[in-house]
Amino acid sequence: MPIQQANWSPYDNNGGTCVAIAGADYCVIAADTRMSTGYNILTRDYSKIIQLADKSVMASSGFQADVRALQKVLEARHLVYQHQHNKQMSCPAMAQLLSNTLYYKRFFPYYSFNVLGGLDSEGKGCVFTYDAVGSYERVGYSSQGSGSTLIMPFLDNQLKSPSPLLLPAKDAVTPLSESEAADLVKTCFASATERDIYTGDKLEILVLNAEGIRREYMELRKD
Repeated sequence: MPIQQANWSPYDNNGGTCVAIAGADYCVIAADTRMSTGYNILTRDYSKIIQLADKSVMASSGFQADVRALQKVLEARHLVYQHQHNKQMSCPAMAQLLSNTLYYKRFFPYYSFNVLGGLDSEGKGCVFTYDAVGSYERVGYSSQGSGSTLIMPFLDNQLKSPSPLLLPAKDAVTPLSESEAADLVKTCFASATERDIYTGDKLEILVLNAEGIRREYMELRKD
């Protein structure tokens, strides 16, 4: 009988796609609600988006057990911050906290790919995009997850932001209105769902602006 080796991995990839777009006075964050493993759909109604503070929202794809662990750590550290400073964290501060939290676990990383969106202290939209070990960048738009390779080229074509090497530095916000950005996100997901088996079922969209947070849903194909 041939010797068989048991392979076990502490990680899985549950698929799914996240997108965020920053505007002059708003931020749109969206993700689908499908959670899969291999060719199996575990659930069609799992939210990948969490509100971390009044003006900070995070969407995460990857291994959802690690994502949940990461969310709990961020919630706990934000609570400590609120007790110490008597105020909510700003979105750029939350972005740095997320980077530090991911980097701290760099030798056994959280297998999560995050986009953080919100409003900065001036009320401008901001989007921060991450790798699994905490390297991050402030951008005008970003996508993470299994459908990001399909969505990112489309967003680049529609919204290409100026090079960060050009001087004077340009704002990393998109010129679209709030409703145009939401429509663009819907188009992205409708397209990605056709080609990516790990993206689908339903789209959850959060729109942050000075008035607060608004949620929208759109049905995607279920096969």
